Formats: sequence, structure tokens, C-alpha cells
Amino acid sequence: MTATLTPKENHSPLLGYRAEKLLKRIALYTTLSIVTLIIVIPLIWMFSTSFKLKSQLFTKDIYWIPKEITLENYTKILNNPSTPIGQWFMNSLFVASVTTVLKLVIDSLAGYAYARMEFPGRKQIFGLLLATLFLPGVMFLVPNFVTVTRLGMLNNFSGVIIPALASVFGVYFMRQFFESLPKELEEAAQIDGANRLQIFLQIAVPLAKPALATLAVIEFLGSWNDFLWALLVLKDRAVQTLQPGLRTLQGAYTSEYGLMMAGAVIVALPVLILYIFLQRYIVQSVATTGLKG
Repeated sequence: MTATLTPKENHSPLLGYRAEKLLKRIALYTTLSIVTLIIVIPLIWMFSTSFKLKSQLFTKDIYWIPKEITLENYTKILNNPSTPIGQWFMNSLFVASVTTVLKLVIDSLAGYAYARMEFPGRKQIFGLLLATLFLPGVMFLVPNFVTVTRLGMLNNFSGVIIPALASVFGVYFMRQFFESLPKELEEAAQIDGANRLQIFLQIAVPLAKPALATLAVIEFLGSWNDFLWALLVLKDRAVQTLQPGLRTLQGAYTSEYGLMMAGAVIVALPVLILYIFLQRYIVQSVATTGLKG
């Protein structure tokens, strides 16, 4: 006699698979929600604190929404002659924008050369460049400062921009992306008579828009948040950027936390806006960029 399976017994493996998949999805979304809260809560507190009166900053009870919303912190920080935050903002925007654009040009050209062009010592030179990624950045502070000083670039934006261009990460990032592109497209263009520069500008660069957008956000954020090097090079208040300029809000004995939070909001807004506009390209880059060596 052959045993017959009841419907319940017949579908139990499928039900078990669906239940396991549902549990994994719940665990994933729960973990992502917790991580998101850990990241977002300080930002919400910063934004809330920037609208609080000084008397509301140190209270026994925690208020996520201020009892009395005020623009006093923003008014003080924007109208105070000793903290020309408008000038600092424009300085930071200029330095970060120029640095990002120049890095995109240099890194894309170098990355394409290492990915597609054959020349003596290509792998050895690229290996040496990658080795510098393992060196701490503070090792280059003294030699870079001596070089900038002797070239007369102190208190000048060029002293911040030019040393930042010697970044290996962008070259590596773009090289990995160009390696993932099919060579058949370039070979077809070569058959049609296109030279190497035309192939780079008309084929490689348009296909690299997601990678370039991702790299733009990374480089802009790094330049925008640069504190130590800008503090060493830009001494005069008129040429300072936001990061070292806002340091003046924290004194040796007292700290204006409301003003500091208002300044932090002003610092964070450009990066958030940039990410919102380039988010689609960043997601596309993460989804499509290969990592083959």
C-alpha cells in the first residue's frame, strides 16, 4: 500500500521555507531600523538643540521638541562680526567644489589609464600607489606643510586644494569601475577610427556617471569636513573655512552649545542636499560597479 500525503504534510516544507524567509526579512529590517535610529537620533537632537533657548539646554527632562522655538542661535551666529560664517561658508564651498572637480578629472584620467592603457611598470606603480593607502594621513602633515610654506601657499586656498589632489583612493575607485566595463565597446570605437581620448570622453565617461557621482559625494564630503589641514594652512580669519572657523565657538572655559549646534546644521545642509540630488547615481554605482582586480 502506498501512503498518501495529506495537504498539510505536502505543503509543510514550502510553508517552512516561507516562514524562514519572512523571519530573515524581519530580522534584516529590524537591524536596519536600529542602525538608522543610531545614525539619525544625533542629527535630530542637533537640529532640535539649534532652536532651543540657552535656558533649555541643560534641563533634567529631555525635550526633543523645544518648548519655545527660537532663531536666536542662528541670528547670533550669522550676525556676529567675530564669526563671519557667511564668508566661511563661501570659502568652504569654493574649496570643496574646486577640489572635487579637479579630483574627478585627475582620478578618472588616471583610473582609465591604469585600467586600459599598457605602459612599462603599470602594475608596479599602481601597487606602490595602493601601498600609500595603508599609511596614516598624519605622516604627511609635516612634509606637506614644509612644501606649502616654501611655495608661498600659506593663507591661500591653493595650499588646501593642491595637496588634496594627491589622493589615491579616487584613482583606485575609478580604475575598478573602468575595469568592469566591457572592452568590446572600446574595440568597436577603435575600429570606427576613434582615438584613445575620444573613447575616454565619448564612451568611458558617460558610462562612468554613477561612479563619478559617488566619488563626487565622497570627495566633497572629505574636503568639506577637513579640519586639521585647513587649520594649519589658513591662518587669517578672512580665508578660513567653516570647520576651523566654528572652532572659535568653543572656548577654553565655556562653550556656546546652542551656537555650535546651529553651526553644525549649517555645515551639514550642503552635504545632505548634494546626497539627495546624487542618490540615484550612488545606488546605481553600488549596484553595478565591479570589484575585479
